[in-house]
Amino acid sequence: MSEPDANDPKDVGTTGHEWDGIRELDNPLPRWWLYVFYACIVFAIGYWVAMPAWPTLTGYTKGILHRSDRGQVVSDLQDLNRIRGAEGRMLRNASLQQIEADPRLQAYALAVGQSVFGDNCATCHGTGGTGGKGYANLRDDVWLWGGTLQDIQHTIQVGVRSDNPQARSTIMPGFGKDQILPATQIDDLTEYVVALSGRKADAAAVQRATPIFQANCVVCHGATGLGDQVKGAPNLTDKEWLYGPAREDIRGQIWNGRGGVMPTWQARLDPETIKALAVYVHANAAGK
Repeated sequence: MSEPDANDPKDVGTTGHEWDGIRELDNPLPRWWLYVFYACIVFAIGYWVAMPAWPTLTGYTKGILHRSDRGQVVSDLQDLNRIRGAEGRMLRNASLQQIEADPRLQAYALAVGQSVFGDNCATCHGTGGTGGKGYANLRDDVWLWGGTLQDIQHTIQVGVRSDNPQARSTIMPGFGKDQILPATQIDDLTEYVVALSGRKADAAAVQRATPIFQANCVVCHGATGLGDQVKGAPNLTDKEWLYGPAREDIRGQIWNGRGGVMPTWQARLDPETIKALAVYVHANAAGK
């Protein structure tokens, strides 16, 4: 009698499962597969013994190696703080002007500031700090709250319209939304603001809007529309527009009185990190 042929279904037993004429054969598993499977079992048992693996009622098994990812992170952070320690202490004790005057300290501040900006600020202001509609451009020389090192640092610390009691805050009324002015006067004010920025505008509308501007807008933007950094009121005579330069953008701002929110970073970042961020913004933008 010949030996059974493993490749011939007639010579191989079945598991007893059959469906639509298809039988499940009872072929033995390949030896290499079994060896790999057994090796995985041995490795798993060894891992359970050596590493933290099993939860308990009050914690987890520590394993004979006592490894801890959380402990490793703490250790890595401590090492990083030791490396940064000298520069960090110097940054903490130096004034903003001293930081910019010291090439080594400024280089360290710029490196830290760039990293922090990418992690926390680029979402709104963009990777290069150029901003977008409703988000300030940090690369130009237009600053609502001032562009000195101290001004920038303070804005980062307290935020704008944030929950910080000292937050930068100003309210632009919604002249249309709150029914302060009728739509026709808002249309005329739009032409007036367009004219302030040096563009061609409807002369008759500008004339009609002059007393309206004097009565409602001068208190913040000034008689000539130059704005006021103490109040955070923008300059209406330049070509920079937070919400867009088109007539419909300007009219929408007069109508709705929009105002964005910048979070306060005082409780999230330590003082030296805020200093580094201020130096980074000041150095890479048109700070004063």
